[in-house]
Amino acid sequence: MRNKITFLSKFMFLILLCAPMYTYAADEVIVEEAIADEMDAISADAVAAYDATGSVFQQIIDLEQEKVLMELEKERAQLNLELDKLAAEKIKLHMEIDELSGRAEQQQQELENAQAKLEAEAARLEREKEALEAQTEELEARTTKSDNSQSSSSQSSDASGIDFDNQYRLLNVVGAGSQLQAKIENLDTGQSKIISVGKVVDGYVVQSISLDEGVVFSNGQDTQTLNITKYK
Repeated sequence: MRNKITFLSKFMFLILLCAPMYTYAADEVIVEEAIADEMDAISADAVAAYDATGSVFQQIIDLEQEKVLMELEKERAQLNLELDKLAAEKIKLHMEIDELSGRAEQQQQELENAQAKLEAEAARLEREKEALEAQTEELEARTTKSDNSQSSSSQSSDASGIDFDNQYRLLNVVGAGSQLQAKIENLDTGQSKIISVGKVVDGYVVQSISLDEGVVFSNGQDTQTLNITKYK
């Protein structure tokens, strides 16, 4: 019991001893918090009232902004240059397209002109061909008519009955073998000519020449002989 009283007495003594110290520590904490709050308020007011105009910090910010603006301006100028190049290329391309179109039209016109010339030349040649064919037909008709006239004349002569003995005189026979030739004289005109086998005299063909038989003439229907011994 005595010991309990002694312990309680000591405990109360310690409480009494520490109470002022605790109170002092609590007050100190409150004071420090108040000081911190005051410093924060002062810092906030200082920051709010701070004017950065003309300061080194503001100059740095301005320089950075100018640098960024210069870079942006440089990029914009580069883009404008690229756009100008693209516009020039576009204009050049349109000019080349127009030039090619003009050349194509010119070549098309040249081809059409050449084709027109060829067609005109073909038409001219066709006209010349037709004219030549007409001339040929006309010439053939004239030749046929002439042949018919000669045939009629020959038939008329045959019908008139040419008598070589009364019309011609055999002057002589020259040559040898198959190369014999005869010289005859026209009694009406006095002209003479040399004939050979195959020659035509007044529509008669010389069939043969010999010293014995003289000259034999034939027109296919009539045969006459001019003998060298018969002189008129």
